[in-house]
Amino acid sequence: MDFKQDHFTLFGLARLFAIDGVTLEQSYRDVQAQVHPDKHAHAGDANKRLAMQWATHANEAYQTLKAPLKRAQYLLHLAGFDPQIDRNTAMPTDFLVGQMEWREAVAESRAAVDAVELDHLHHRMRKEISGQYDALQHALDDEHDYPRAGELVRQLMFQEKLLHDIDDALEAVEA
Repeated sequence: MDFKQDHFTLFGLARLFAIDGVTLEQSYRDVQAQVHPDKHAHAGDANKRLAMQWATHANEAYQTLKAPLKRAQYLLHLAGFDPQIDRNTAMPTDFLVGQMEWREAVAESRAAVDAVELDHLHHRMRKEISGQYDALQHALDDEHDYPRAGELVRQLMFQEKLLHDIDDALEAVEA
């Protein structure tokens, strides 16, 4: 095995955002079956260390490809495109206004201890995020529009955090 191969190659997958989760899972299990340190317990120290490195590499690769946002960032990295996640905070005005409205709705629902409305907000945000991921798949796999994909990644980071905040508010209201 070659440590220089990308995560997709490690698992025998095409470099696409749209991947089959079942195939990824099976490929990961196949790789782990080969490199798991327990399988090399009777090997020499050098082989044990190498097996541990491979197991760690396979785990990191799996975690990256399993998570859609991480997978998109990794694909952008492989394409040589820096989405400037830490430096580029520019967002379309309508997106930012929408985020503020969402946050206000969450705060109001939390203050009103309105679990029904928070649940409704959760489902609406999941639907919006799903649409964003569809657009991201199109930008990456079909159009190879990396600037657009980078913009979507940055927006999805906001939306995923908002979804987490909605879930936290719902948990607090239901407690």
